[in-house]
Amino acid sequence: MRRPIAWGLPAALVTAAVAVAAGAVLPTSRASAASGSATGYATLNGGTTGGAGGQTVRATTGTAIHAALCNRPSSSTPIIIEVEGTINHGNTTKVSGASCNTAADKIELKEISNVTIIGVGSGAVFDQLGIHIRDASNIIIQNVTVRNVKKSGSPTSNGGDAIGMESNVRNVWVDHVTLEASGGESEGFDGLFDLKNNTQYVTLSYSILRNSGRGGLVGSSESDLSNGYITFHHNLYENIDSRTPLLRGGIAHIYNNHYVSLHESGINSRAGARAKVENNYFRNSKDVLGTFYTDEAGYWEVNGNIFDNVTWSSPGSENNPAGPNPRSNTSVGIPYSYRLDGAGCVPEVVRQTAGANTGLRVSDGNCAPQTPTATPTRPTTGPTTPTPGPTQPGGTNLSIGAGADGSSKASGTSYGNVRDGDLSTYWSPVGSTGDISIKWGSATTVSRIVIREAAGAVGNIGSWQVINHDTGAVLTSGSGAGTITFAPVSLRKITFRIGSATGTPRVAEFETYAG
Repeated sequence: MRRPIAWGLPAALVTAAVAVAAGAVLPTSRASAASGSATGYATLNGGTTGGAGGQTVRATTGTAIHAALCNRPSSSTPIIIEVEGTINHGNTTKVSGASCNTAADKIELKEISNVTIIGVGSGAVFDQLGIHIRDASNIIIQNVTVRNVKKSGSPTSNGGDAIGMESNVRNVWVDHVTLEASGGESEGFDGLFDLKNNTQYVTLSYSILRNSGRGGLVGSSESDLSNGYITFHHNLYENIDSRTPLLRGGIAHIYNNHYVSLHESGINSRAGARAKVENNYFRNSKDVLGTFYTDEAGYWEVNGNIFDNVTWSSPGSENNPAGPNPRSNTSVGIPYSYRLDGAGCVPEVVRQTAGANTGLRVSDGNCAPQTPTATPTRPTTGPTTPTPGPTQPGGTNLSIGAGADGSSKASGTSYGNVRDGDLSTYWSPVGSTGDISIKWGSATTVSRIVIREAAGAVGNIGSWQVINHDTGAVLTSGSGAGTITFAPVSLRKITFRIGSATGTPRVAEFETYAG
């Protein structure tokens, strides 16, 4: 492990609009849960809005953060927690309540939803104490610093991750944060940003990760392949040994990041992971992309990156570097809109925008940083009649992680393509009509589906029926793809039956929702 450089906190600080006593509840008329709106994969699966529309509470201790969670009417009541000052082991205790499940010596966001934690005033620093997200959804963490969290030594903090997500986590946006350590595993530190055990639809944006042995991972082992749909953009990775990130399975979109002084390896795609890596700037680093330390291959699509003084090791049985002339070995479709900065201006754009206490500045996609003004709002439920186009309903897409089958499949297509979150893959029947189904191991309540057609086939689907496959009952019928609602029904298998088409149907996604 190379000795990290000494770093101080950034000088610029975000000023709070209102100064209130710690723990005081502000009026609900305060409109924004965070500055700007979520980006990347966090915008899918119903979107990520955190505590928008809820009460705002100011907290200056970890105990006050936990109390704010526990004082809500329910575990899903929206809340915005503005944090100022230093949060540490000495001021973070367990608080009990029906709407929370907290623990001492860590910030525990467990079995909850609809929460924003945002640093304000003179800044928020989580010192030697991590933020842990478990069995949670719709979480925003913005404008905070988390530093020197250890997994061993004194003091310790539940695994040693600066920000860690684990066990059925959905829709998290981490934005404008600074995550830093002061050494590697031998000094007691672990990952800065780890996602494990069925964590999906996450975006890390405009953040700094530095001075650590491990940047972060997606998947805790080669058998933990339930994670994915992660976006990393406009982040600075600096003075890190490896894992920027380590990907085990799943899909990641990695763009407009600046990588400096990666000592051993960088983006490590393995165990079937697929990464779209575009318009990043890599400088003074080694083996910045490839499959490393395993013979279980991963894949990448590369476009527009700059490799400045990057060295590459020789291929071996457990090392497959992408360089020295990186080429794509897969393609990855991205199902959301985004704007790319040119790779050449990434270092300067990231310098001006990334990290806590930088004014929450973002890029406009033309290499020009700006201060965001947009205010997010909570998503609304879908319409009661089919609506063309890729509208995004609220709630959790129950098709992710479920099974799929159908009456037939055309050559080169797959049933599983309708539940992979990737609009570039699809299922087609043999001919112009056929069935495609989503199925679960136990009874699941569904009242809404979304049928998304692949590019080049929008409008092809004509008449259809939605069928409760368990009983054969027709739940509803109509024509054209889009959002379809019906009375809630508990079933193990739901079928979308195409009765007519104007061209070969291509179903990219068959999404299912409880409400």
